[in-house]
Amino acid sequence: MTSLELAKEAVKIMDGKKAIDLKAIGIKDISVIADYFVLATGTSSTHVKSLSDEVEYKLKQVGLTPDHVDGYRSNSWVLLDYGNVMIHIFTAEAREFYNLDRLWQDGENIDISDIIEA
Repeated sequence: MTSLELAKEAVKIMDGKKAIDLKAIGIKDISVIADYFVLATGTSSTHVKSLSDEVEYKLKQVGLTPDHVDGYRSNSWVLLDYGNVMIHIFTAEAREFYNLDRLWQDGENIDISDIIEA
């Protein structure tokens, strides 16, 4: 699975669990951290955890496990690091506070409209 396919699969999984404000950003041309960031918002800390659990579970079924998980006990933000794809799941307040959308605005906005259900 390519980095882009992994990012889109994460978006698809979280969309199926009702994540809000999903976004995929290509950062490979502006950073060595990763190829893509996937950003999502959960409606509560419980929702944030269930989104991260679902992503881990579904990707593990295809043989992918995160290199690192951070923030799971924070109640407001979880990072799933899959090497070339970093998945950030926030509460609305945490997403506004960290504002990764603005920090990585020079990245390429990946079109995910064909993945997200209307």
